[in-house]
Amino acid sequence: MCIYDGRVLGLSSEERSEAETGKKRDIKALVAIIPPASQVLGRREKKIREKRIRVRLKDVVKENELHISPRLAAELNIKDRAYLSVPGKKRMEFKVVINDSVPYGEVWANTEVMKERGIADNTLAAIRGA
Repeated sequence: MCIYDGRVLGLSSEERSEAETGKKRDIKALVAIIPPASQVLGRREKKIREKRIRVRLKDVVKENELHISPRLAAELNIKDRAYLSVPGKKRMEFKVVINDSVPYGEVWANTEVMKERGIADNTLAAIRGA
């Protein structure tokens, strides 16, 4: 918008009369036509690739197996194998057994195997699908 000799230039006659009289346009009406940023950018929900969980040691679990909850398996899209990463240790791969009795934030592992690898009960680790 440009004002020249008291006149507003670059606007239609209706907009010019509104600008000259000092009337303001309704901001809500102007903003209503703008789509949300998520729609413009095409963003969708991110899929979770890994999750921090607690490793519980159980004697009922076979060697090189992890028992996980069905909800955790669905969330991380884990079918048959998973990686368990413990800080300061190497990443370990296990066969997954989906067990309804395992709580959501935990995985169950064999006591002897984990002790050999230096992992104690209730250790914080990250799990991700293989």
